[in-house]
Amino acid sequence: GLEVFTKLLQNLPVDTGMGFVLIQHLSPQYDSQLSEILRNITQMPVNEAREGMRIMPNSVYVIPPNTLMTLEGGVLKLEPRRKVKGRYMTIDGFFSSLASDCKDRAIAVILSGSNEDGTVGLGAVKAAGGITFAQELSSAEFPTMPMIAIASGYVDFVLSPVAIAAELVKISLGRRESDVGINNSALTLYEPDDQSELVFTESTGALQIIFQLLQQVMGTDFSNYKQGTIRRRMLRRMSLVNLQKVEDYAAYLQEHPNEIEKLYNDILISVTSFFREPDSFRALQQLILPAICQNKSLDAPIRIWVAGCATGEEVYSIAISLLEFFADRPIKNPIQIFATDISEVAIEKARAGIYQEGLLIDVSPERLRRFFTPVD
Repeated sequence: GLEVFTKLLQNLPVDTGMGFVLIQHLSPQYDSQLSEILRNITQMPVNEAREGMRIMPNSVYVIPPNTLMTLEGGVLKLEPRRKVKGRYMTIDGFFSSLASDCKDRAIAVILSGSNEDGTVGLGAVKAAGGITFAQELSSAEFPTMPMIAIASGYVDFVLSPVAIAAELVKISLGRRESDVGINNSALTLYEPDDQSELVFTESTGALQIIFQLLQQVMGTDFSNYKQGTIRRRMLRRMSLVNLQKVEDYAAYLQEHPNEIEKLYNDILISVTSFFREPDSFRALQQLILPAICQNKSLDAPIRIWVAGCATGEEVYSIAISLLEFFADRPIKNPIQIFATDISEVAIEKARAGIYQEGLLIDVSPERLRRFFTPVD
């Protein structure tokens, strides 16, 4: 809304090096005056977004009504908005493209709003190594959108609009070259890739110290973990604490033990979904389960272990597939599914088995009716 955009822009200097993309849900009949109003609020150029417009530093871009906007190669792509499962998810669409286009240089900000749009895209930005914000609830006129975002666990900073602006300035000062995007929610950041590579190739000793600290405090050895993921997550945490060198970050971890747990949780963050890679689940039902059950006795259980189950979507997808497979079979073997993960945060969500409706896009209406119960 106008009030929160105004507070944010009034507290941003004109030379952050970021580009701000402001996204609202606007109906086709709505004649938006937002661009004109915001021109009186900030000295940055304020543009209504157009197809093919390139994001420039120190500029503001406002979504037109009835539009789905995405980012590709730093250029805005516009098309008529469309419903996903009966809802317009304009912010999710932009955030997901932002994560894909900018990766660890993306920043996403969820502001006051009255639906759950943006949370899925926020997870995509965080998984790509970007930085995420949500407006502090007491300062939000409509707290639903930031509340759902915060509950997802994808948010790095929960702050008032004024404090968000101050933190963005800090981030911009910590990066030599920046372009950025922001949304009703969103913000993006660009940084030379070769700088990131340089930081890591010269820091083998510091990396070993960091791995040792993680193992000592959290009990997990990450030395053989996916190095690309380690690099992205570590650079993300370094950005959040305003550090440029891995050696400095290793020293910071030694002085601030609570940062070790934050790095640990960041390394383990995963964005998953129900029935991810549908071909695999079709193969499970059509090929694998028939082979498993072919010579099984009636009382012999089907036992499945899901290792690295994250927040549980894969586990429940397998359970649904099993129940559907047995639905028309006269012999129904007992089912035992074990699911494990080293992330305590993720496993708590998996155990609860509660998911926002926006995360169930890939679940059919029939499966939603049969296997899910709506809760407040």
